[in-house]
Amino acid sequence: MSSPPAPAGEEPRAAGTKYVLITGGVVSGLGKGVTASSVGVVLKACGLRVTCIKIDPYLNTDAGTMSPFEHGEVFVLDDGGEVDLDLGNYERFIDVTLTRDNNITTGKIYQSVIEKERKGDYLGKTVQVVPHVTDEIKQWIQSVSSVPVDGQTRPADVCVIELGGTVGDIESMPFIEALRQLSFSLGKENFCLIHVSLVPVLGVVGEQKTKPTQHSVRELRALGLTPDLLACRSAQPLIGSVKEKLSQFCHVPVENILNIHDVPNIWHVPLILRNQKAHEAIIKQLNLSGLAGPPELRDWTEMAESYDNLKNSVKIALVGKYTNLTDSYLSVVKALLHASVACSLKPSIQWIAASDLEDATAINAPEAHTKAWETLKGSACILIPGGFGDRGISGMILAAKYARENKVPYLGICLGMQISVIEMSRHVLGLEDADSEEFNKDAPNRVVMYMPEVSKTHMGNTMRLGCRRTFFRKSDCLTSKLYGSPPHVDERHRHRYEVNPSFVPVLENAGLHFVGCDESGKRMEIVELQDHPFYVGVQFHPEFKSRPRRPSPPFSGLIMAATKHLGTNSNNSNGYFGASE
Repeated sequence: MSSPPAPAGEEPRAAGTKYVLITGGVVSGLGKGVTASSVGVVLKACGLRVTCIKIDPYLNTDAGTMSPFEHGEVFVLDDGGEVDLDLGNYERFIDVTLTRDNNITTGKIYQSVIEKERKGDYLGKTVQVVPHVTDEIKQWIQSVSSVPVDGQTRPADVCVIELGGTVGDIESMPFIEALRQLSFSLGKENFCLIHVSLVPVLGVVGEQKTKPTQHSVRELRALGLTPDLLACRSAQPLIGSVKEKLSQFCHVPVENILNIHDVPNIWHVPLILRNQKAHEAIIKQLNLSGLAGPPELRDWTEMAESYDNLKNSVKIALVGKYTNLTDSYLSVVKALLHASVACSLKPSIQWIAASDLEDATAINAPEAHTKAWETLKGSACILIPGGFGDRGISGMILAAKYARENKVPYLGICLGMQISVIEMSRHVLGLEDADSEEFNKDAPNRVVMYMPEVSKTHMGNTMRLGCRRTFFRKSDCLTSKLYGSPPHVDERHRHRYEVNPSFVPVLENAGLHFVGCDESGKRMEIVELQDHPFYVGVQFHPEFKSRPRRPSPPFSGLIMAATKHLGTNSNNSNGYFGASE
């Protein structure tokens, strides 16, 4: 979906970037990220240019060192920024390319303030949260919002800001105060606040309860921010009397009370906002009537409805380390979704904990071991995503071995590619002690090694990160054809380890062809197995650049190969797609 074109030689103009702030109340996990993304989609469909900022109140400077169990996946941007997964939502929904500065954290703000204090920029003043920290936040927001993210040169018309956490959290107070000051200085016509809240139904009573939202709005108003719109999350559509009650007690017009109820898939959320005329309320509040037109969401509607009408699904075995929290692989899940829908299929992801495939589990938990192997063997393809640490590695190697020996379509991403190299080295070359330096630094045959330029003492922002160029060594290889046979591709990376170049010739003689490399020609990026329908490993993370209408080529290749392997008669969709974008 794209905005209506500007007249020749011109770009859409606005008096200055205006702001839509998304806050959340009652509980976390309500879908503020999806709401923010969907607001961006609708405003872009009206012809406005949109950028986004995610504010995370935690003290980490970025998400790079956070456990996937703690925070979900780490999303990587073109510039190498390791950021919150919600920025992935924004990029997929709005189709923009963001930077690390579009993710603001408390750690970044305090780091900047302390650096200025050490340099003497505050001229001897006592450095305080107000005004120094709040001024830094305001300056950061206004600076980042002026940077275009859609390939044009002028600043965006609207910046959608999502404030992470829940109103009332101690760590978000400086941001609330900074945003209050910003809204006051900008004026009402330049600032629109949408508060996302929960309207639960208690099982005993059976009615939609407004009191949690009332309390949340009251707390927000006490902090100096007044919502212009309410976005109420609920299982079922709100009844009219509930909206009237919310309007009366929250001081929000009935027509500005939006209801984002549960839907079959989240591509419907922008359509819900459009149908409830959210864009009209926002455009009126921001005085953008002269720039905006009716939302053009024909392609988006077709995409949402086509998914609902799909009948067949494809079973995909995802063998990973963090399967207890599926948000750990959110971009992988979305890339599988995009590729499957392009093939008129629903993805049925079979989550397999890698450790359940190991021989030790057969002794300690035989039922889990049996179920894991039955699931693996019943899937049309196998995917091993990225990860760190040695837990579950033996199970991943067994999964890669099964895919290789039984001609099951296989895609290995980052760690998954390294797993295929270790597996071939052990079971084809006969190097039983072949390993990665990550798992055994003293292994005699370290077929995967630490990259020499990477720090071994600091974890944060020290990996090979961001968009890097991969050159095809063989123009007729399968992966090149999937990309349309270009000389090179640009994909995002996040890794500390690489294939040991000294083992490449012997592995190629065994049938594992290294068809892609970096500009030096020594760092291997893509592997393909000879005489196999689809066995591909990539050192980069293609999932980060997948889009609903532009599926990632390696994922598309996996799904196309899977349909040929076992057919598409499995309709056992796991329903994950309805959870979050």
